[in-house]
Amino acid sequence: MNKFLFVSLALGLSAISTIVFSGLSHKIDLKSTPTATKHPDFDRYWYQGKAEISSYTLEQSRYGEVHPGDAVLVFVTEDFSKKKQVKLDQPERDSKDALKVLKLNYIKKFTTGIYDYSILNSVFTPINYQQTPNTPKTTTSSQEWCGHTFTQLNLENQRYRVQAYSYFESEGDQNYYLEKTWLEDEIWNLIRIAPDKLPQGKFKIIPSTIYARLAHKKLELQSVEGILGISEADPQIQTYALVYPQFKRELKIHFEKKFPHKILSWEESCPSPAWNTLANILTTRATLKKTILLDYWNKHNLEDTKLREDLGLKN
Repeated sequence: MNKFLFVSLALGLSAISTIVFSGLSHKIDLKSTPTATKHPDFDRYWYQGKAEISSYTLEQSRYGEVHPGDAVLVFVTEDFSKKKQVKLDQPERDSKDALKVLKLNYIKKFTTGIYDYSILNSVFTPINYQQTPNTPKTTTSSQEWCGHTFTQLNLENQRYRVQAYSYFESEGDQNYYLEKTWLEDEIWNLIRIAPDKLPQGKFKIIPSTIYARLAHKKLELQSVEGILGISEADPQIQTYALVYPQFKRELKIHFEKKFPHKILSWEESCPSPAWNTLANILTTRATLKKTILLDYWNKHNLEDTKLREDLGLKN
């Protein structure tokens, strides 16, 4: 198997560690249905009645600078309604409508000057990729002192329906369809379900809904290159990279090679938005602080705030 060093597309970026990549010549067939090659302990880990909560130290690029903050990834399995595309309250009533998914709630909180940002992305990805190969839904909301925005993608009749709402006049209310393809938002879940099925080579993708909102870009299909590699410094760490040549943007997610493929860190490099005078390339980084398994939905009392301290999060 040919191996080579991955070089960031003339972005002048440096990786956390040198990564050896392979498989760039592989052409992905979007019509194929990847099979989730589940680890023997998959059900034992993901169906124990708890969520996996990981906290990260965040360095968020915004307005031509890098701002400190926190990020949290909450992974949990749920029964999802195929018809309504929402969480089923009582799946036992209609088992035929129930779709078992891995849900990710990806939270970012950071401050820019005097005011703060709070961003949440929810992604619902089927556990059984052979039977249901596409993520049916992803949503993103962003709140800051100027206002808030909301984006939702639903899989309808082999297309993604995009609904986007914003307080900006130029963005306004949008409702349109995109061709069914890979979602950047679902990559995080696929790493946890079946990292060997991550798309490699050149293909089309719908970019991150968080990125689109922060960059004030309309969601459209983009050309991307996916690369799966292994760290030379630690062969137990894998890196998955998405490279967008058109926007000089690059996302790298570093995760444990062994099950349950915990996400250790990530970095996202891209130019500042065109409307910003500081249009240099900046990098957002997140580094793991702590991971716990917890039924957090039962931990809502004042005495439970100590659990935030365990995660290194501010009260």
